[in-house]
Amino acid sequence: MGLGARIAALTHYQPATELTNDQLATTLDTSDDWIRRRVGIRSRRIASMAETVDQMALQAATKALAASGLTADEIDMVLVATCTAVERSPNMAARVAHGLGLQSPAVLDINVVCAGFTHALATAQHAIMAGSATNALVIGADQFTSVADWTDRSTAILVGDGAGAAVVRASDRDEIGPVVWGSFPAMNRAVRIEGIPSRFSQDGQTVYRWATTELPSIAIRACEVAGVAVNDLGAIVLHQANMRIIESFVKRLGVTKAVVATDIADSGNTSAASVPMAFSKLVENRMVQAGEPVLLFGFGGNLSYAGQVVLCP
Repeated sequence: MGLGARIAALTHYQPATELTNDQLATTLDTSDDWIRRRVGIRSRRIASMAETVDQMALQAATKALAASGLTADEIDMVLVATCTAVERSPNMAARVAHGLGLQSPAVLDINVVCAGFTHALATAQHAIMAGSATNALVIGADQFTSVADWTDRSTAILVGDGAGAAVVRASDRDEIGPVVWGSFPAMNRAVRIEGIPSRFSQDGQTVYRWATTELPSIAIRACEVAGVAVNDLGAIVLHQANMRIIESFVKRLGVTKAVVATDIADSGNTSAASVPMAFSKLVENRMVQAGEPVLLFGFGGNLSYAGQVVLCP
């Protein structure tokens, strides 16, 4: 049995349908220039009726499993991070497991909103290190447009849909650093997905101040517990919430060399999918090399956060 865990494969899936800023401006009091200046988004992808959370998760997971070189019967855990699943049971993880033809995996859905993937990755790592799993599929998938209030320009301009998936395997050394996670319960209502039908809303200024003032020091601590200096990072993948948040966050980290993921520009805020999708694209485009340390840091609803340094697959 391995002593640690590593990411063996990383992939993503996005719907084909694009929603541009100019298209949004036909129904909202906004413009391409205003959206770019305010949040740094150029366009986002919108799921079709058939591209449900479980189907997007399955698409990403299928690619990840193929890239890992494993067979379906070798996967013994599936975790799906999502906050937009409509159905309660069978959960998204069970639907993915069935779609892949898995034999008898543990199947868990994890709802920590935009910090979901990094929480799920840590959960898989812990299970592997405890000997309860050997090979896990960790997926972040959200149809964030399904909870959008399309009359509210402050939030409607943000949302997009997609999925990202990683295969996490037992290893003779731990290539996933200790997670630093937690929340700010007193501020939990700053991000909300509530009501029937559920709608996304937030106190944007509260979230911005929290993300740019409280979280950078926590991200630095994630580097410290992994034994990696911030300036030795090959890449930084933050939750893709807002370009201004990303830029301010990175500036406070004092980073000078790392590649910074900015998938927000063409994907929007995809909630739990944002970290794995952005990381997958960096790897796919060879912007970060195998073995380089990468800071993953999710944050958002509850107000929750989770960060860890991983070695690039």
